[in-house]
Amino acid sequence: MDIDLSQFSQVFFEESIEGLAIMESELLKLDVAAPDPETINTIFRAAHSIKGGSATFGFMQVANYTHLLETLLDEIRDGRRQMQPDHVDMLLLSVDLLRGMFEALMSQAEFNDPKLSELELRLNHTLSNQPSQTQSVSSPQALSGSDSKALCWQIDFKAGADIMRCGNDPMLMFAELASKGTLTAELLPVSLPSWDDFDPEACYLHWRLRLITDEPLEKLKEVFEWVEDECEISYQQMEAAPSADAPTEMLSPSPQAEIGAPAATPEVIALAPEVQPPSTDKAASSQKQNAVAAKSGESSSIRVSTEKIDMLINMVGELVITQAMLGQIGQQDEINQESLLLLQQGLEQLASHTRDLQESVMQIRMLPISFAFNRFPRLVRDIGQQLGKKVELILKGEDTELDKTVLEKIVDPMVHLVRNSLDHGLESPELRLAQGKSETGTIMLNAYHQGGCIIIEIVDDGAGLNTRKILEKARQKGIVGPDEELSEEAIHQLIFKPGFSTADAVSDLSGRGVGMDVVKRNIHELNGSIELKSEAGKGSRFTIRLPLTLAILDGQLIRIGKHIYVVPLVSIYESLQVPTNRINRLSDGHELIRLRDEYLPVIKMYREFNHDADAREIKDGLVMVVDHNNEKTGLLVDELLAQQQVVIKSLEENYTRIPGISGATILGDGTVALIIDVAGLVKLAGIGSSNEHAA
Repeated sequence: MDIDLSQFSQVFFEESIEGLAIMESELLKLDVAAPDPETINTIFRAAHSIKGGSATFGFMQVANYTHLLETLLDEIRDGRRQMQPDHVDMLLLSVDLLRGMFEALMSQAEFNDPKLSELELRLNHTLSNQPSQTQSVSSPQALSGSDSKALCWQIDFKAGADIMRCGNDPMLMFAELASKGTLTAELLPVSLPSWDDFDPEACYLHWRLRLITDEPLEKLKEVFEWVEDECEISYQQMEAAPSADAPTEMLSPSPQAEIGAPAATPEVIALAPEVQPPSTDKAASSQKQNAVAAKSGESSSIRVSTEKIDMLINMVGELVITQAMLGQIGQQDEINQESLLLLQQGLEQLASHTRDLQESVMQIRMLPISFAFNRFPRLVRDIGQQLGKKVELILKGEDTELDKTVLEKIVDPMVHLVRNSLDHGLESPELRLAQGKSETGTIMLNAYHQGGCIIIEIVDDGAGLNTRKILEKARQKGIVGPDEELSEEAIHQLIFKPGFSTADAVSDLSGRGVGMDVVKRNIHELNGSIELKSEAGKGSRFTIRLPLTLAILDGQLIRIGKHIYVVPLVSIYESLQVPTNRINRLSDGHELIRLRDEYLPVIKMYREFNHDADAREIKDGLVMVVDHNNEKTGLLVDELLAQQQVVIKSLEENYTRIPGISGATILGDGTVALIIDVAGLVKLAGIGSSNEHAA
């Protein structure tokens, strides 16, 4: 019977990767000296589920390897083996390897990491150095009648009719039982239905299994926990365990049962512990199909709570009611004053329901930032060990939600910032003690909402930035002139320059001058910004400000001549009319305005976009002050229009990339308005090219 498991494979991959995340999280918080039994059980259950699912789908490389992990964890949770730091290291490395295996399966690639065989050897070596009672499980000869601990269990297993349809193979379960001792399987007589009622995809088989083992009954029941609700299973302990050396009779296969009649002589099969499901061309083909299905479904998915789905359904219901009301008005022969009033009320309701529906749809894409934060405990642990530093990681605001696309794209910049804090920020334990600090450094990740943005902070209590060394390196590289003086904040911003590094030597973590500039560029591509504050001897704080979503933008509509543009509200500082006495012209043609105690450059947008504008001079128009990397710049516009949310469309995908423009949107009247990229516009206008230290 052919069973197409490909429809389930993508769900299996998602659940397995979640299981690996659970294993990693629990391992990182495990106290090796006094392990919490529930924590060990949680790790074991995750490994057990991955092993069982992998075997079901035919991913035997994963199943066989996870079986080693399950055996080790089983011995630890039963108290037969004491947890050691080396066990945690092996299990964490195994999580990495399993992730690699799943990635290879999803991309239809071979997994050939040499670390796999090395770790398998370590695990097998660890498992071989075990108490004799554990060794007896893997040695059938030890389970003879002379071993008083060995018991004989009789298990009657009547498969459910739909067991194969659900992707469960009894042979895989029997192979698992065989690994626990000596197993014989007897196929009992069954009554088959009549020809008219016979279902060729149903399973009508009934086995009687006899297992000689010293494993407790709970371990045997775990083999069938996937199918216990759909099958009939009974366990009976026999009075004495027969000798394992006694020959097991292999009867000839029973005659083919007639439809509607009981089967004849039962078939007895002896299964050795090393029995594996037969490897056939069909099995290999099935595994490849499963991987293909996973690859085709590789576009990421989101698990949505039923509460959010219910909210969407309610909103759609409200829209249907409003549409019905407006439809009745449209069917009237005459439109009177009362009809106009109802029409106006209906349109207001339609606008309100549309906004609510929009917010509900956006909520579906919102995920807690814990999905990003969860990878950092492992990162901090590994790098801290590599550098010989003691580090405590503090996570705050893990429930803060942001758009899934933003979440995925912000992870890499955050990883680099945390690595930077570990390598450059935190001192060694000896140095911290000498400075009167705790030998354990602290890194804090914090997230919270502010206005229409999400703020992410990476804070450490390390040495802070060495401004003297940064300025020295910048002068050596020609980034700063030999006699040029910079403020402390401007010096701090130098670390974001391409190719800049203060590391004295290149290492696996730093020294190549690649990273901080990429961090800044990636954040800007998300329409975000990054700020840095540092104090010598006390630490540093990186603050990332991001929009909650990349799909919808809160914008200010502006007019330049006959053209409408959208400026992101998050970039706008203020708008004002500037009198002539506050305008200064530089020798290079650029103009500055004096705003309180600052002099700000002004970009005449009609020049950059080649428009015929109403206001060609600053005094005749409005100046919109926008913020770019903590630097203010003025934009000369003709008129400020409405503020509204706009749906962002990619200009690059639908047309071509245009400097100074980040996208486009369609306004209510059907016209297209371009969305200003403030950073790109400043660069296009050549503003700050000579004072790029702050950028």
